[in-house]
Amino acid sequence: MFDLDLWREIFQSINMNRTRSLLSGFTVSFAILLFAILFGIANGLQNTFEEAFGTDANNSIVIFPGKTTKAHNGLQAGRQIQFKSEDREFIKDKFGDKVEYITSKVNKNVTASYDGAKNNYQLRAVHPEYMFIENNKISQGRYINQNDLNNKSKNAVIGRIINDELFFKENAIGKYINLSGISYKVVGVFTDDEGDNEERVIYIPITTAQFVYGNNDFIDFMHLTYNPEMNSNQALTFGTTLTKSLKERFSVARSDQRAIRVQNMAQATTQVDIMTSGLTVIILVIGFGTLIAGIVGISNIMIFIVKERTKEIGIRKALGASPKSIISIILIESILITTIAGYLGLLIGVGVLELVGPSLEVYFIKDPSVSNNLVFGATMTLIIAGAIAGYLPAKKASRIKPIVALRND
Repeated sequence: MFDLDLWREIFQSINMNRTRSLLSGFTVSFAILLFAILFGIANGLQNTFEEAFGTDANNSIVIFPGKTTKAHNGLQAGRQIQFKSEDREFIKDKFGDKVEYITSKVNKNVTASYDGAKNNYQLRAVHPEYMFIENNKISQGRYINQNDLNNKSKNAVIGRIINDELFFKENAIGKYINLSGISYKVVGVFTDDEGDNEERVIYIPITTAQFVYGNNDFIDFMHLTYNPEMNSNQALTFGTTLTKSLKERFSVARSDQRAIRVQNMAQATTQVDIMTSGLTVIILVIGFGTLIAGIVGISNIMIFIVKERTKEIGIRKALGASPKSIISIILIESILITTIAGYLGLLIGVGVLELVGPSLEVYFIKDPSVSNNLVFGATMTLIIAGAIAGYLPAKKASRIKPIVALRND
């Protein structure tokens, strides 16, 4: 049952001892405020790392051909390595279930025009699997499919920006777009979370590009994703084995670093994992150190408050107050101050992150924010600590005889 007199007494006690109440409240607020800001900055750094990798698959490997720098097996240095479609099949056959998706790529710059509108864009000729490597999202129509490859169809999938610039509000699906003098049918429109640059791209079947732009089976480079069940060490080993196999296939010296270049995302992912793990440990140490300091601070203040109120407790007992009621008043007062101060610290911390967040991007901290559950848990920890800190000395003081409590200095 709600006891109005009890709550009136609690608020009167808080009002009569404003300095004491503000001091204990400030300790809690500052601890939560600092805790929220530290974890918000940590999350902002994490967001920066994630954005640096974009939305592409983080288990990807890109394979580029180059020129040999060393003579090998009777072949001179300076030889240009040229990938062909059969090299993609070689990787698929040799490594089997270690490869998730793989595509060949041919890149070109084209001038696209439709009904008087014209602009320059990048053309990428790919296999259908590239959709999952690049994480494109189809908003209209469809993506390149196997039938397009088999028939060398002049079908194209365009980015959202191209759709807006050339077709305006008109539905592009089924329309024909001119790409540097060659007409292609638009079969799909895609979006990409990486932004405008990736949405200024046109995709066509790899076989169509090989036929139209050279009548050969040459490719510029290959892009694959390895089995996502691999851990970092397995992925790095796979990348090394893949490089070795391709060097043997093209008679390239093992020490030649430029003839075939393999960019394995696992290397960058491992480095980022180490950095983020180290950062997380540092933030946890500082954050929980701040929290512990807050716990110690509120505990000391509660012990002092109870000691200061020893005479008051003696008067209450002399007037017939039970030990339970004395403990309840001190305990509820402690919880009330800690809760209000903790919530205030949370609001200020989140407000500071919102206010200074945009300016922190200069320092590679993007969208700093903190989980409400995390800060709520920290606040609850301080509330419990404050309750325990108030309960133990209050229980001890409630057992003191009234005459002893009244004599306390």
